[in-house]
Amino acid sequence: MSAPLQHRSVLAQAAIAGFLIIKHGTVDNSAALATAATDKLIGTNDALGKDVGEQVDYPTTGTGEVKLGAAVTRGDPITADASSKGITAAPAAGSNVRIIGFALQSGVLDDVIDYQIAPGVMQG
Repeated sequence: MSAPLQHRSVLAQAAIAGFLIIKHGTVDNSAALATAATDKLIGTNDALGKDVGEQVDYPTTGTGEVKLGAAVTRGDPITADASSKGITAAPAAGSNVRIIGFALQSGVLDDVIDYQIAPGVMQG
């Protein structure tokens, strides 16, 4: 039996499609699309697309699902690309990137894969 997921709901500051990576919005309790590995990432939207002002639900523990922007191998740390999709985090020496967690499956562009939720900062 798997543990129940915990979710958080925040307001969408932009239209957010399913399984894309989100970041903190410009005000408390809001979210926007993440467009860089250095954004303050909070996770991924659920399967349902959201319009501005709608509630975005994202898991905070356990596993989530993310749409990929490039090939990822299971075990890779995942960060956001310019399209809010998941890519392998590979910071340059001395640079920091944010991650949402680690790939539980391998996949290629536009696949939706599971990831272990483990937000953090990674330094190259």
